[in-house]
Amino acid sequence: MATEKYYYGTGRRKTSTARVFIKPGKGNVVINGVETEKVLKKAVSRMIILQPLEVVQQAGKFDIMATVAGGGETGQAGAIRLGLTRALIAFNSDNRPSLKKAGFVTRDPRMVERKKYGKHGARRSCQFSKR
Repeated sequence: MATEKYYYGTGRRKTSTARVFIKPGKGNVVINGVETEKVLKKAVSRMIILQPLEVVQQAGKFDIMATVAGGGETGQAGAIRLGLTRALIAFNSDNRPSLKKAGFVTRDPRMVERKKYGKHGARRSCQFSKR
């Protein structure tokens, strides 16, 4: 019995981290051991994670298994997309230029700014009182 070859990529976005494994298959997507609809409720999030496959014209040709932790739905979807992009590059490095052009190779560095003392949030100050 031949073992199947998986290709791996790690993705991060905001505070989410995703480990993505792909192998040639029928297009099944499993996140944290359950189907995609139970983890990602928004249709936009489900569309975001499959964008790299559409760019390289491989939609429906890979089985995707991802484990994702931390953050919310948007951050998790972005992390899975970056992990899938890196896995596709590991599968075939010829995919890199088209994925780079689409902007999927670059990690989004934006994080939530921390709250400062004496303020209500990161920048929001107390209400000004003239008298």
